[in-house]
Amino acid sequence: MVIVLIVVIVIVLVFGLTALTGAPYVPSLKSELNIAFTKLYKLGKKDLLVDLGSGDGKVLGAAISYGAKAVGVEINPLLVLWTKLKYRKAKVYCKNMFRFKLPKETTVVYIFGDSRDIKKIVEYVKKEATRLKKPLYLISLAFDITIPNVKLIKSISSNFLYKAEPTVSSKSANRQH
Repeated sequence: MVIVLIVVIVIVLVFGLTALTGAPYVPSLKSELNIAFTKLYKLGKKDLLVDLGSGDGKVLGAAISYGAKAVGVEINPLLVLWTKLKYRKAKVYCKNMFRFKLPKETTVVYIFGDSRDIKKIVEYVKKEATRLKKPLYLISLAFDITIPNVKLIKSISSNFLYKAEPTVSSKSANRQH
């Protein structure tokens, strides 16, 4: 009985503490993922999708089923372990998303952030687009974004597709002229 109580307390603490650092764990709906990966952005073999805050890995599993490569970043070690066991083709990192460098092959970033963190997440994606020197597509579930250099391409249901353009510094802009 004591062991069960300890396990429950650990699980509650892990989920509670990780919710303080970002959006709480909310499982993605398969129907929303189908809309996101077929009608909003046609995900395929050419894509590497990175899910920031990958939770239980359902987004990664859906991305793989559409032929894409998938990488997850999740701060909750229990969810990382679950994802690694369930979706063996996905790479998952137990890390703070803001300290993660997107792989150079990244084409799409998937996010579900809360209103308190959404701007910070989008600024991170913009910085990564600049570091990678290429635009990145950004799928946001449930949160509309209005930030410079992030252009809304399309929205369907509660999914929004954006394009985050790399920022051109004045030094590199002057060299091009």
